[in-house]
Amino acid sequence: MGIKNQADASCAGKSFYTRDGFISAANSFPQFGSGTADESKREIAAFFAHVTHETGHLCYTEEIDKSNAYCDQSNTEYPCVAGKKYYGRGPLQITWNYNYGACGKAVGFDGLNAPETVSNDPAVSFKAALWFWMTNVHSVMNQGFGATIQKINGALECGGKQPDKVNARIGYYTDYCKQFGVDPGQNQSC
Repeated sequence: MGIKNQADASCAGKSFYTRDGFISAANSFPQFGSGTADESKREIAAFFAHVTHETGHLCYTEEIDKSNAYCDQSNTEYPCVAGKKYYGRGPLQITWNYNYGACGKAVGFDGLNAPETVSNDPAVSFKAALWFWMTNVHSVMNQGFGATIQKINGALECGGKQPDKVNARIGYYTDYCKQFGVDPGQNQSC
């Protein structure tokens, strides 16, 4: 069963996230899923394991708890814009002004003044997720799935802090690897 088929029909992401949107975004990042056939399958499985977890099976386009502005006032390269919040949006729920600023510059939208673009524009949404992945996560794929958890949400989940969330991510990953017919490899936990 596909990821989207597990989301309720009323979910915002049900019609927002599309296969074509993902493929189009992936074409902008040719190094995504590169390597041997098994490495490629593991990376795609890892990416979608995190997407599944972060979005509730492609249900959510935005973080549920929007109370945190995720504004790092010390960041002068990408300063926060008054009235804007940089909470999680998109398939990987990117956060913080410095991520929105850098992502917007790389993908072609005004991340600081219009962070909501990530949850309102399907073309930008997967590009933002893949930008984050390629910038922060792709380089650790050879260290196992656990390293990807560490890069995405390690400070909040790893080190025994939230084992239920870590185990959910691992479960999605091993399930997708099984569907792809590839061994999930070593070091699955963080």
